[in-house]
Amino acid sequence: MSAGSQKEESSNGKPLKEVTIFCDGSSLGNGQSATRAAAVALLGYRGIWRAVGLYLGNATNQQAEVAAAALGLESLREPCRVHLFTDSRYVVETMSGRFRRKTNHRWWERLDKAAARHQVVWEWTRGHAGHVVQEATDRAARRIAGLGRVDELVLREAIDTVGTLDLSKGELKG
Repeated sequence: MSAGSQKEESSNGKPLKEVTIFCDGSSLGNGQSATRAAAVALLGYRGIWRAVGLYLGNATNQQAEVAAAALGLESLREPCRVHLFTDSRYVVETMSGRFRRKTNHRWWERLDKAAARHQVVWEWTRGHAGHVVQEATDRAARRIAGLGRVDELVLREAIDTVGTLDLSKGELKG
């Protein structure tokens, strides 16, 4: 569902939870035969953070960025109002309808399916600009890509870096 939708309640009549997601993909050796890619998302709700990661193997950086957004949305257990941050203009502009989908159709289908049950605001954030949550997400994605597998310690370190920031209350401006 797009940001313009006015769906305020879930099907059971309860207000939708407001969740913040920061996501990032990493592709080490992007475009080479030995590419190692990963996707990570940090999900925040009222100062409680959860991290999810996925080792993708051979995928491009663009595919990893799309997968990271899908992973974050897929990890939500119920429909939510989501403010999704990514340093990928490719993801934000495509999901906002400003870029045409010329490639990576399988990846976009996954993201479309993941986004369909939520009310999502897509926001670009500058990568490597010192934003605590974005930096933690980026670091975790690069480490998982380098390891070639999801490591729970890497995800735990990302959560510990973020701490109890509650972005819905404006605790940190990136």
